[in-house]
Amino acid sequence: MREDQMLEMTGSVEQVIFKNEKNGYAIIEINNGEELVTAVGTMPLVSAGEEVRVVGSWVNNPNYGTQFKVDGFERSKPSTAAAMLKYLSSGAIRGIGPGTAGKIVDMFGMNALQVLEEEPERLCAIKGITKSKANKMSDEFKKIHGIREIMLYLSSFGISPDEAVRVWKLYGPQSAERVQEDPYCLCEDGLEIGFERADDIAASLERPQDDGCRVRAGILHVLKHNISNGHTCLPTDKLLSAAQRMLGIEADQTLETLEALKAERSVSAVLFEGREYIFTPKLYRSELYTAGRLNMMLRFPAQSIVGIDNYISNIEDTFQIQYADGQKQAIKEALSKGMLILTGGPGTGKTTTLNAIIKILETKGEKVLLAAPTGRAAKRMSELTGQEAKTIHRLLQVEWDENDLPVFAKNEKNLLECDALVIDELSMVDTNIFEAVLRALPLGCRLIMVGDCDQLPSVGPGNVLGDLIATGLLPVVQLNQIFRQSMQSLIVMNAHRIVKGQMPELAVRNSDFFFLPYGSPAEISSTIVDLCAARLPASYGYSSLSDIQVLSPSRKGELGTVELNKKLQAVINPPEKTKKEITINGILFREGDKVMQIKNNYNLGWVKLDGTSGEGVFNGDLGILCGIDRRASTVTVQMDDRVVLYELESAAELELAYAMTVHKSQGNEFTAVVMPMFQGAPQLSYRNLLYTAITRAKSLLILVGSQKAIQQMVENDRKMRRYSGLYYFLTGGAQNEL
Repeated sequence: MREDQMLEMTGSVEQVIFKNEKNGYAIIEINNGEELVTAVGTMPLVSAGEEVRVVGSWVNNPNYGTQFKVDGFERSKPSTAAAMLKYLSSGAIRGIGPGTAGKIVDMFGMNALQVLEEEPERLCAIKGITKSKANKMSDEFKKIHGIREIMLYLSSFGISPDEAVRVWKLYGPQSAERVQEDPYCLCEDGLEIGFERADDIAASLERPQDDGCRVRAGILHVLKHNISNGHTCLPTDKLLSAAQRMLGIEADQTLETLEALKAERSVSAVLFEGREYIFTPKLYRSELYTAGRLNMMLRFPAQSIVGIDNYISNIEDTFQIQYADGQKQAIKEALSKGMLILTGGPGTGKTTTLNAIIKILETKGEKVLLAAPTGRAAKRMSELTGQEAKTIHRLLQVEWDENDLPVFAKNEKNLLECDALVIDELSMVDTNIFEAVLRALPLGCRLIMVGDCDQLPSVGPGNVLGDLIATGLLPVVQLNQIFRQSMQSLIVMNAHRIVKGQMPELAVRNSDFFFLPYGSPAEISSTIVDLCAARLPASYGYSSLSDIQVLSPSRKGELGTVELNKKLQAVINPPEKTKKEITINGILFREGDKVMQIKNNYNLGWVKLDGTSGEGVFNGDLGILCGIDRRASTVTVQMDDRVVLYELESAAELELAYAMTVHKSQGNEFTAVVMPMFQGAPQLSYRNLLYTAITRAKSLLILVGSQKAIQQMVENDRKMRRYSGLYYFLTGGAQNEL
């Protein structure tokens, strides 16, 4: 049977091998009348004894036989007394165990489920079942039945089973009616169905183009879409014009609907310098809180340390070093004012300065905590400072609420236990995370923030580092002096040239920065593959997997990450009989592949090599795919000292990582970086992106391609404008919410 051919199968559920109560994912055995078949996929509340119809495809494995991958799922009531007994005995309905199930089937036979649903009082005839217990059993059965009905209804609109489970969790038994009344309710946060698909459903229900629900959802869609582009708010005029174009309606109706959204507090409106901006309420509160907390910290700083000059002199004498004036200024600001933003390019001594601050604070008996946005950045911070550093999520002890959304155990009611907090790579920290950090800070705690303002801004919304510096309110020290040992690195020198708008030195052949000129994309691509698979391992002893990283500005095109990953995989990790393979979301994965997590998943469990365990794998985490088990429908990935077990549904969050985008590389440092240089989309050909890529390389940087493309990026100082309110809230330039 050909894989991926869509098939239909009916049968009875013999056994539920595994099921995830939160998202409905299950592994079951189905008796189709001829054989037992293992089926995997989203089948919420499935239980032994049920009759099911599944739609999907066979997945073949030479070692473990076949599995049926479920893309569509329907269930019906058990069709025989034996199946009825198996179903009720399975624990599907809370409160009914095997003994009670036997009594119910003995008394009511094939009418048992009808009695449960319509006449639960009749169950009281069975000894031990009270009226209250009977009603609870009935309610539980109706819940299961309701999920089945909403899945059937939504499947007619192309809504998948796992999406239907999310709808049910939000709207419960009224889900179908809610969707019929307003298909755009599917755009609500947490459902992840999206405006375009809701719009298609509304069209199939013949809802008019100027339907009020559509206009409302369209405006919110434009606002939330721009959050994913880094904005925390939008000017009202830009929001209205974008929504009007997308919806194809009159301007008056768009404006009227926005006013209604403001009146009901579904959006927040603020004036900045006479221009109105629209926020989601969450981001409005986030930036407002952040500004208020920082202003309070400025008014009531941590206690100043006396005798800073003596401490600096003692460290210089002890470690035989001499701090530059800028470094001494940074140390004094951090220890006297309680807050500091330390910024500067590579080789300017940020780490040396930070180490001095930490040493003095610890000498004074202060407890210092260190954190960074990503696991790799935290690991590098630990290596450079000799102190334990944690990811911000781990520091704040991420947990999950009833809707499976992340919340932090550390907050204003459960503060961090520290006298000083150091955050590295602040350019990567978005508005929501920065707010969470401030909420967990004890009063009087020092806050030392380190970052490079010339790097790309955070992936999430906001412009925290840029806004804080622009206010002029916080102590900021920018280190500009390149130290002698760093001058020996052409990576460092060229990075500083690029920031100044100067072309890097490309002709040098005996340093750590090389340019290989090639014209066509095919030549560039083949050269990159050869460098990674053969030339660099042979010349430098580098590992193709752990030492070398290809960075590309784009995902698309012949030199984008998607195509480069296919070519690099084919050469670095070619197919072998002993290596298992699996295709997930159109990507072929093979044991031994370098992979990357592409979104935060707070539920994924991991086990360290020393036996300790925990949860949470984050966007940008890298690892090696070390195992594929088709029978259990799992893949195993080793990420540094953690082993992560992925069910196939979670494995859709993995990508090949021989090549990654520059944006995804933030917070990481690699021994060697290879980067294609080609004239691509203007929005991906700018100075900050090139600078960020080059500063990811620790020992070797190779640019392959067009000198003209390099020049184009160096000369393009376009910095994507990010609309945010933090600057205005901090400086008092915002009028109250309208």
